[in-house]
Amino acid sequence: MKVTILGSGTSQGVPVIACDCAVCQSSNPKDKRLRTSVLIEHEGKVIVIDAGPDFRYQMLRANVQSLDALILTHEHKDHIAGLDDIRAFNYKMGMKIPIYSTLHVQSALKREYEYVFSGIKYPGIPEVELHTIANDKPFTIVGLEFIPIEVMHYKLPVLGFRIKDFTYITDANFIAPKEKEKVIGTKTLILNALRKEKHISHFTMEEAITLIQELKPKMAYLTHISHQLGLHDAINEELPPDIFCAFDGLEMEFLD
Repeated sequence: MKVTILGSGTSQGVPVIACDCAVCQSSNPKDKRLRTSVLIEHEGKVIVIDAGPDFRYQMLRANVQSLDALILTHEHKDHIAGLDDIRAFNYKMGMKIPIYSTLHVQSALKREYEYVFSGIKYPGIPEVELHTIANDKPFTIVGLEFIPIEVMHYKLPVLGFRIKDFTYITDANFIAPKEKEKVIGTKTLILNALRKEKHISHFTMEEAITLIQELKPKMAYLTHISHQLGLHDAINEELPPDIFCAFDGLEMEFLD
């Protein structure tokens, strides 16, 4: 299994429009952060977690030629705003794209993308096939088992996922003890860390580090990073051993 970070930035991305801070003006490619998303490749099949506003460019940049499934963690715009661009895969693959999400997220999709789900099938609209997932039931896509992990994004339930020895959690500021148990034994953990200052719905860097040290993965990466957290290289210098700042394009291989 191969995992690629398609985006490691927060909802505004980095650089932020019209911002002249040192991070947004940085020339380091690792300080250029699209909205959070990951690409999972397994035995020739492709799964993407979240399709935000940068989805089209992320697919082009990673040279993604097919899409076997799209998983949505929750319904915020920075995670679903690129859904219309799955049309390219509809055309090329000649099939509906399976979308895995909770019923709550499906309701939001039907509201935000009414034209996709209406009875009138206008030529060229995205073709999707909805699959319902719940936080207490693992599910399988192209031979991979996904274990949902419910986290809280302030008052909004969001799903993270464990796949084998890899766990991906974004948009969280609280994880219940029973959900933490699903993460125990993970070798590689990706966890959100928005900034250093307290935030209403995201872990700070310090909170993320504390949780990582509690869960004890062999290696961890911080994602969903804002320009307020700092420069990529400077962040890495502050982090404990085996915790790193993720960046767009980061690739990880996992052996069976």
